[in-house]
Amino acid sequence: MTPEEITALPYRPCVGVVLANAHGRVFIGQRSDWSEPAWQMPQGGIDEGETLREAALRELREETGVTADLVKVEAETPDWLTYDFPPAIAAKRWSGRFRGQTQKWVLLRFLGEDAQIDIATEHPEFSEWLWARPDEVLDRIVPFKRAVYEQALDAFRPQLEALSEMGRAV
Repeated sequence: MTPEEITALPYRPCVGVVLANAHGRVFIGQRSDWSEPAWQMPQGGIDEGETLREAALRELREETGVTADLVKVEAETPDWLTYDFPPAIAAKRWSGRFRGQTQKWVLLRFLGEDAQIDIATEHPEFSEWLWARPDEVLDRIVPFKRAVYEQALDAFRPQLEALSEMGRAV
C-alpha cells in the first residue's frame, strides 16, 4: 500500500484498559505474537451494539482472565485518542482496512489477587505480564503507541496517584 492509500483508510474504534492495582501500579503484558519486546495494556475493538464499558470488561476478561466482579470502573477518557500504525503493520493487520486505531480508555481498579490474573486464555494475547509504575510503562510500550498511552495515563494520573497513596498507607 502507498502512504496515500494508508492515509485514506479509517481508524478502527477500540477500547483501552488501564488496570490498576491497590498500589497504583498498572498491568502491562508482553504481546505473545511479537518476537521483540512489545508490551501493552489490554485493548481491542468495540463490537457492534456494545457500550464502551462492556467492551472494556470483555477485552479485560479475554486477555487477562479478570472478570467484572474483580474490578471497579473508576474513570474513562473524555476524548478519543488516536494513533497510526507503521506502514508495514497497516498494510497487513486486519487485511489493510485501517490506518490505525482510535481509542477511548477506561481506568479499572483491580480488587482481586494476582493469582486471579490468568493470561493463558482461549486466545492468549500475552506471554508474560507485570505491574509497572505509570512512569515505567512508556519505556516498555512500542513506539507508535507511546503518545496515546501517555495521554491515557495523564488523564488518569490523579486516580493513579490516589491509589498509590492509599497503597502506601496500608
